[in-house]
Amino acid sequence: MLIDKDTRQISMEFVSIEELVPKDHLLRKIDKAINFGFIREKVRSLYCADNGRPAIDPVVLFKMLFIGYLFGVRSERQLMREIQVNVAYRWFLGFGLTDKVPDASTISQNRRRRFSESTIYQEIFDEIVVQAINRKMVDGTVLYSDSTHLKANANKHKFVVRDVQKSTRDYIEQLEKDITRDREAHGKKPLKAKETLPEIKETKVSTTDPDSGYMVREGKPKGFFYLDHRTVDSRHSIITDTFVTPGNVHDSIPYLDRLDRQRERFGFNVEAVGLDAGYFTAGICKGLEDRDIYGAIAYRRPNHIKGYLRKSDYTYEQATDCYRCPEGCLLRYLTTDRLGYRHYASEPSQCRICPLQTKCTKSANFTKVVTRHIWQDQKEMINSNRLTEQGKEIYRRRKETVERSFADSKQLHGHRYARLRGRGKVFEQCLLCAAVQNMKKIALVVDRDELLRLLKLLQLIWSPRKLYRKISRKFNSLVTTFKQIPYKHIMTQIENPA
Repeated sequence: MLIDKDTRQISMEFVSIEELVPKDHLLRKIDKAINFGFIREKVRSLYCADNGRPAIDPVVLFKMLFIGYLFGVRSERQLMREIQVNVAYRWFLGFGLTDKVPDASTISQNRRRRFSESTIYQEIFDEIVVQAINRKMVDGTVLYSDSTHLKANANKHKFVVRDVQKSTRDYIEQLEKDITRDREAHGKKPLKAKETLPEIKETKVSTTDPDSGYMVREGKPKGFFYLDHRTVDSRHSIITDTFVTPGNVHDSIPYLDRLDRQRERFGFNVEAVGLDAGYFTAGICKGLEDRDIYGAIAYRRPNHIKGYLRKSDYTYEQATDCYRCPEGCLLRYLTTDRLGYRHYASEPSQCRICPLQTKCTKSANFTKVVTRHIWQDQKEMINSNRLTEQGKEIYRRRKETVERSFADSKQLHGHRYARLRGRGKVFEQCLLCAAVQNMKKIALVVDRDELLRLLKLLQLIWSPRKLYRKISRKFNSLVTTFKQIPYKHIMTQIENPA
């Protein structure tokens, strides 16, 4: 029978907000696993102690941001509307059912006025990592790094073409010292001191967000982007570092500095790293060797002109410091340039009559030149790691750690687009997104471990009962069997044993 029901919600009910939030809600697990009290102490110096209106609790303020990043709510106005109607959000923030929710401008004004010049976002991220370390979820022995692009809040058709300074590599000073030593070892004079002017290149600069970079990469969309350089730990894929650069900065440029920061900030004893082919540069290979870190880096295919011999066809002879061509002729050391490459040149008289000359060089004077970086030995050592069982295992887990971390951030936490403009604000976004991912991971691992401990406890309690039941069943079976044997047969066996 169909009955019409009064759908007007006008009745009064006595209920607590605690009863309305499901026991297995994610926010309950996060609130149980993460201690947010440190936020209040870290921002205390940013508030006036004896003047002004009472401020909203900074813990509540940042918890609202965490909710937005945790559930992929990109708009702060929409976030406040969600908090208004979502009971779980209110419970997490400590609001009652009738408490007034702050205006969306509370977040934006605090960001612009109070936190703009502070490092609070980095400190919050670091503290979450420290809590993961204290729970033995991070050991820092094997780290995986990669970068992903975030579309800048800028129209790709609104730009001006300007001459800008190219990004400088962080190992340039060490390279210059090694170039000088290499030239001296080969009997060459040191290069003349050159005025160190910044290297300039012509590039597109956005008129909407000048901090972003115009990215042109194979297989990637073209436009103005930022790059989020992220490092995760191998144990539970906890994010240990995140850093933002414009989209036209190469992945390898900030890598060594960020690696050193993690070692210093968290005391990591890094033993191995897993990287993709974009990090396979001479500077990074040299840096990993200097830090005694085992590198497993993907292979990068060298550029090759079709119809000509490959560089691998020329064999380097370590003892004589020469290259030997496929026809057996020697290419001897000529010089070392400012970029750190040794030049090995052939004899024109031999190349002129060589049958492979047309496949070897286009030089008008019949001279073949092969270059070799002064840190090529380090590159070859790192490349050999890729072929070992340990290197294969380390690199295999890369897709399960850092790539999975990026996939979750894009799919679940709104990390495809930059929410605000300017590198500093995008950096804040990346730090908060990484922080909530770590919170979620910590909460889920803690909840799982507690469940496993409970199951083990139940097993310990239940196992003696199972054993008792098994023995009882066996004893009862023996008794039943014994009762089925005739009495005369038993007495015969006792009186006349075999």
